[in-house]
Amino acid sequence: MHITRGRQAGGSSAPRGETFTGSVWADPVMRTDDGTVVNNVFFEPGARTFWHYHERGQLLSVTSGTGLICTAGETPRVLRTGDIVWVPAGERHWHGGSMTCCMLHTAVSFGETHWLHEVDQSEYVAEPIDAPTDQV
Repeated sequence: MHITRGRQAGGSSAPRGETFTGSVWADPVMRTDDGTVVNNVFFEPGARTFWHYHERGQLLSVTSGTGLICTAGETPRVLRTGDIVWVPAGERHWHGGSMTCCMLHTAVSFGETHWLHEVDQSEYVAEPIDAPTDQV
């Protein structure tokens, strides 16, 4: 068992750049021996990840603000404070702040993250669906 008091001991907040669009900050929470990584990630309005996928999936818990998430080939979806998202292993996706609001989420990534290309602006500004997948 390992207990962390809100963030990784000795870790420091750092701007993210190479695989993100806009201003994004990550605060390391925990790394485990099995390749699981936990970060609190802050996105300013308009900021987002590049397209990517995870070897064993990703769990997102939105703790503040409003954001967007999109699976390849689908329409972006609105994320709100309190939303929990499970992204299955190998599913290409992106996530970030909305056009008008910051978003903070805790991201639990299982296994290696595979980064792809930048999200095109036209993909980002597509009219999102504002309903959880279990209500569509």
